[in-house]
Amino acid sequence: MKTRIFAALVGLGALGAGQALAQQVVVVPDEVDQYVTEQPYDDPAVVDEDVVVGEELPDTVVIHRVPEYEDYGYAVVNRHRVIIQPETRRIIRVYN
Repeated sequence: MKTRIFAALVGLGALGAGQALAQQVVVVPDEVDQYVTEQPYDDPAVVDEDVVVGEELPDTVVIHRVPEYEDYGYAVVNRHRVIIQPETRRIIRVYN
């Protein structure tokens, strides 16, 4: 009985570790960070969802590419500048 409980707890711990590994940390180059913060605040998009890291933006939000850094895009959503992974539309950084 004790062995089964221990095995179940170890299995749950492994599941939690797997979930933690599923969330990657994305390092944004300084040049991308600087470029996005310098862009004008034109045409901000409005969405009903919270603007948080990890959320996927709807197709209605226009994503602008960062020159020379194709893996990064940006938008202004709900009055926040955000950096996005264009291929997944996931937010990787939010500026207040």
